[in-house]
Amino acid sequence: MASLFLLFLLVVPFAALLLLLLLAAVVRPRRVRIPIKGRHVLITGGSSGIGLALARRAAAEGARVSILARNPARLEEARDAIRLATGVDAAVHAADVRDPTAVARALEEAGPVDVLVCNQGVFVPQELEAQELEEVRFMVEVNLMGSFHLIKAALPAMKARSRETGLPASIALMSSQAGQVGVYGYTAYSASKFGLRGLAEALQHEVIADNIHVSLIFPPDTETPGFAEEHKRRPELTHLIAGSSGGMKADDVAEKALKGIKSGTFIIPCNFEGIMLSIATAGLSPQRSYLIAFVEVLGAGFMRLVGLCFQWNWFNTIEKWHAKKSSILYNSMVH
Repeated sequence: MASLFLLFLLVVPFAALLLLLLLAAVVRPRRVRIPIKGRHVLITGGSSGIGLALARRAAAEGARVSILARNPARLEEARDAIRLATGVDAAVHAADVRDPTAVARALEEAGPVDVLVCNQGVFVPQELEAQELEEVRFMVEVNLMGSFHLIKAALPAMKARSRETGLPASIALMSSQAGQVGVYGYTAYSASKFGLRGLAEALQHEVIADNIHVSLIFPPDTETPGFAEEHKRRPELTHLIAGSSGGMKADDVAEKALKGIKSGTFIIPCNFEGIMLSIATAGLSPQRSYLIAFVEVLGAGFMRLVGLCFQWNWFNTIEKWHAKKSSILYNSMVH
């Protein structure tokens, strides 16, 4: 028994080392650093919440910042807030991301972009059967199609700029933890955010030769101006299932996001729960770090077990809620 234990102690570190060496050889794309100082960073949804926090941080690090949103008055307020916090005058552009013509015009006015952050997003929670198709369409058009419009408009000048400067560029997409796992009441929202992952994975293949690096950010519930209203609209079951998910300050999300963008990280989680979700859903996504890949490989099986336990809990919650509802309805009919 002692000899078997000794053999185990010798074999496991050797196997781990071999795995690390293999991963160091195969992880792609290669590591990169994306400078921010002196470069043009354009952030959509930049008039409030995570977008405004990102704009402040980028400006504080010496970037030339442009923010894009629909409301001109709120854009001016955001510009004043950025100036007050950093002394930097951000450029502002009013456009609805659902309108490709307006987006193209705004991007032309802004000039070539080095770092594009597609941060716009809307969230209207409700069960699909009860939700109006106009609300579904609104979320898909803003969250998903809006990102297509922005990237299509920015790419030609971004590629030319990267060739001219020889510096790496970045396209970052703001998803959500609801873009990693579907939750009751988030049917349309999750669909719009899951779509960003397919966009990001395929786009990275298409633009890597142009030295453009794609990041996908997965924040949890975040304390933004619309957060309280969103919570009011959540179905009761959504509160029961997702209520335990911890919220974050917009500035904390922005800090994590900007750090990930600068390192060219493909999947950017924002808290511990996000890290666990990222391991559980890594799949075929790009990975630059062989150390994180090592954790993903070793943790995949365990995280699948954890995921199954979560699903067991969620389905039990749904079953109990419906049983309680049926019981209340039956008692009201009897009495």
